[in-house]
Amino acid sequence: MVRKSPASLRHILRFTFSTKTLEQGRNKQSCNGSFFANFISLENKFVGAKVSSIFRSPVSSKACGYIYYSIVRADNYPGRAVSKKLVIVFTVMGSRSCGNFLDLASGELLDIPQTPRALPRVMTIPGIISDSNVSGDGDSDSTSSICRDRKIVVANMLPLHAQRDSETAKWCFSFDEDSLLLQLKDGFPPETEVIYVGSLKVEIDASEQEEISQKLLDDFKCVPTFLPHDIQKKFYHGFCKQQLWPLFHYMLPMCPDHGDRFDRQLWQAYVHANKIFADKVMEIVNPEDDFIWVHDYHLMVLPTFLRKSYNRVKLGFFLHSPFPSSEIYRTLPVRDEILKGLLNCDLIGFHTFDYARHFLSCCSRMLGLDYESKRGHIGLDYFGRTVYIKILPVGIHMGRLDSVLNLPSTCDRVKEIQEQFKDKKLILGIDDMDIFKGISLKLLSFEQLLQQHKELQGKLVLVQIVNPARSVGKDVQEAKKETYSTAKRINEVFGFPDYEPVILIDRPVPRYEKTAYYAMAECCIVNAVRDGMNLVPYKYIVCRQGSSPMNEAIGVSMDSPRTSMLVVSEFIGCSPSLSGAIRVNPWDIDSVAEAIYLATTMPDTEKQLRHEKHYRYVSSHDVAYWARSFMQDLERACKDHYDKRCWGIGLGLGFRVISLSPSFRKLRIDHIVSAYTKTNRRAIFLDYDGTIVSHSSIVRSPSPEVITALNTLCNDPKNTVFIVSGRGRTPLIDWLEPCERLGLAAEHGYFIRWNRSSDWALLAADLEWKEIVEPVMKLYTEATDGSYMEIKESALVWHHQDADPDFGSCQAKELLVHLENVLANEPAVVRRGQHIVEVKPQGVTKGLVAEKVLSTMVIDGLPPDFVMCIGDDRSDEDMFESILRTVSSPSLPASPEIFACTVGQKPSKAKYYLDDSADVVRLLRGLASASSPKPRHSAVFQVTFDSVF
Repeated sequence: MVRKSPASLRHILRFTFSTKTLEQGRNKQSCNGSFFANFISLENKFVGAKVSSIFRSPVSSKACGYIYYSIVRADNYPGRAVSKKLVIVFTVMGSRSCGNFLDLASGELLDIPQTPRALPRVMTIPGIISDSNVSGDGDSDSTSSICRDRKIVVANMLPLHAQRDSETAKWCFSFDEDSLLLQLKDGFPPETEVIYVGSLKVEIDASEQEEISQKLLDDFKCVPTFLPHDIQKKFYHGFCKQQLWPLFHYMLPMCPDHGDRFDRQLWQAYVHANKIFADKVMEIVNPEDDFIWVHDYHLMVLPTFLRKSYNRVKLGFFLHSPFPSSEIYRTLPVRDEILKGLLNCDLIGFHTFDYARHFLSCCSRMLGLDYESKRGHIGLDYFGRTVYIKILPVGIHMGRLDSVLNLPSTCDRVKEIQEQFKDKKLILGIDDMDIFKGISLKLLSFEQLLQQHKELQGKLVLVQIVNPARSVGKDVQEAKKETYSTAKRINEVFGFPDYEPVILIDRPVPRYEKTAYYAMAECCIVNAVRDGMNLVPYKYIVCRQGSSPMNEAIGVSMDSPRTSMLVVSEFIGCSPSLSGAIRVNPWDIDSVAEAIYLATTMPDTEKQLRHEKHYRYVSSHDVAYWARSFMQDLERACKDHYDKRCWGIGLGLGFRVISLSPSFRKLRIDHIVSAYTKTNRRAIFLDYDGTIVSHSSIVRSPSPEVITALNTLCNDPKNTVFIVSGRGRTPLIDWLEPCERLGLAAEHGYFIRWNRSSDWALLAADLEWKEIVEPVMKLYTEATDGSYMEIKESALVWHHQDADPDFGSCQAKELLVHLENVLANEPAVVRRGQHIVEVKPQGVTKGLVAEKVLSTMVIDGLPPDFVMCIGDDRSDEDMFESILRTVSSPSLPASPEIFACTVGQKPSKAKYYLDDSADVVRLLRGLASASSPKPRHSAVFQVTFDSVF
């Protein structure tokens, strides 16, 4: 047996049994095509079982549960000595806490002692597993057999600190209490088990990885992904930081000096790293019960790998960075792969509506997907699955901040700051050192303020704390150089003894010291030119609220009013949630300077009201609220997973899952031909565009093959065949002229004729409303480049498929509302279809055509015993619904065979589907062949020919 990697989390046991022992086992197929061995339901015990080998990887003995197995018939492999045997390979997935996998069996599944908790790594024993190393301490999980609610949180980095002990040279680990991933646990019920999957912040030698994997799983519920050094470098420092991060912050690589151009090797490393993460998740997940929550832009194609392995996996994703506008995002060469990766989730979260709107626009422009709001929830229909969009900014951990506020070290530092800046107003900025945080723009605005308001010189101090840069490169060095030079110039011009206008703190600042600065600052300014969220304003508000020890330290009573002032960039994620802040354009130096002046001179009563409003929001929308709200929406998004049939299509990163009704299936030609040949009164309804003629075809006339099949079907006296189309009479007459007995329904049934020799019948309708509609549509046509108006005899249609997708869609919505208003009292209906807005008479639908034809057959004493209807558009859904309603009428002596079929795998009222127009043509050929069978001697020849071989 091939040995797995040391960090693997699978146990593999291999047994060989006689085939006679598997006669009555009942199995259940899992969602990824493997099989779940339901030991409890086995009615026969395995007799004569023999263990041939056991492999154990370094996983806690507590982590075992669902067991997948595959069966291979050994006698299928010639040349082997084994025959009439089954080789069963069990893969024990670490998905639930369970003391022993034999606990899953009722009775003695194997005639062997209890499997030890600590399995040796490799054993090849021809008989029984020894009972050595069985722990008798009874520690373990007293609730091991109870299924616990479990969440798997996947992120680039684990919420851990790692440090090597200088004396023992052993790695020591501790939780990073400031990590958002760790804090979000507060939003889950206490009994929820949370497992983290991610990388460590340090590089671990290969020889130590096995031991550390075990330790992290046992002690911290963490599963490390040890990426190879080269992959880690290209994945994180390459594709993530040099390509995705700048692009998502609106920075294009216009020239080599400003950003790296797209590198295919870095992209391949990104995909490779995501695949490694996926493998780790798949080793521990129980796809039927666990919820997986993936975080941030490092892992945007991970959902594709997970969805491919488990079609019904419960999967959420939250993007912590901005999502750029479609004009920026579309420059990414792998734009479709990333979008499709995210769409393999059930729920996608964003901090702001702007980010979500940009994502939806990209899906519309690049993938042709539409979205709609359903009872307050935005949903994208993606091959039958609804992908929901969540908009909620992340919060802070109130308890963590409160505990730091109460520390003696914090109170001591507050006293020092109070004394240091006595009689001065403190303005605070805390930012990472990178090109998007706008530190230099902030300094320029402060310089402008001191120039314009000389009375503030000597009274205002800007303390700028600079966090270490998260990336390296020329841009970071240039930003740092500019920051220092600007601060130096300001201090030289406006400073004097005992007064330094700008204080740069460029060193690691402990949390208690930052908290002290927050608490003492009159105003906090966040001036980033682009930032995903930025929690600095939230932390500032909470710290300004203070605490009892801090109030005592600075001599402030508990009843004194609390104040705070915020100046925030309109380009950061927290800005929409802070309605009391002064929002600024960071690029406008003058307006930012005036905002700082307003913030520092505002009356205290106004500051108090703004602070109270902010504090109510921040304290109630904390990180626990955010996590709880996201998980509730994820559970709601996944609740109908097992109500539909799912199967995967597509190769590589283009993989997606089709999710449709359990009764919805592909129409097999042999199945419908069998019903066709057994019936005598058949009604056949066919749409035109997209059904018998492909939408992608430039030639709109039907092929000779289609004409031949239609003629054959029409010439069968048992058939009544109709083409039901939205097109006008003239093109249908021209294209279908050779079909003498074919019935036509034009303009959705406004015009009907039963064959070529009969007259057109038309519905009595008032068409005076066309005089109202035509000038309105002309107005929108002139205002929307790429659109045009089609004038039919009974209808007017506005087309926008060649217009800009977003603008065309926006104009179509507006036109729809406009026409509904002006036609409120007219006998016309306005409908929006695929890239069209159509106005037609009331009561004119394809469904009415089907109903009329079927009713006429019943009146003529020829009630149908076979009804087939094929179409691809929304208008055809009316036809499917009408047929189902009509055939259930008591006027029919018996229910006919119904074959309602849509073209394309999509949600529909039809029971069947065909993939495309080519499938429809093949189906028509099959039915035509059944209408005119081949000569009898041909069949005899075929049988004789087959019998020779």
